[in-house]
Amino acid sequence: MLSSPAEQHALRQTSDLESALTAVEARLAELAEALKNRDADSTEMASTALHRALTLAVDHSTRAARNGGMPPALRRRLAMAGGQVAALREAIARASVSLDKSIEILLPEAGTAQAPVYGAQGNPWRAASSGVAEA
Repeated sequence: MLSSPAEQHALRQTSDLESALTAVEARLAELAEALKNRDADSTEMASTALHRALTLAVDHSTRAARNGGMPPALRRRLAMAGGQVAALREAIARASVSLDKSIEILLPEAGTAQAPVYGAQGNPWRAASSGVAEA
């Protein structure tokens, strides 16, 4: 049984960190599912929720580190969550590069700043003429 206020405080901090870490793990699963389903809206919402959960978890882990550290099991879970974040970040980067390449294939000149696809005068590759045939 915990008797001192310091022990009770440490237990409360561990419990708060445990809850925050559980939230991070849940948000990571949601983001992975949204990415797998290629659902842009769900991906955006899940990434925002993950960012909030990570902020809270980092705050709790910083407090725990200042006040005596965190249990090894929570430290391992936090490290695993960090690895999952890195893996998802890499997956998003690969998907972004793939999308950029697809756009370049579909609109080859759109990638260059000098050649817009369409301008104020329409298609930039059309010859400028008055529309009158000359002999």
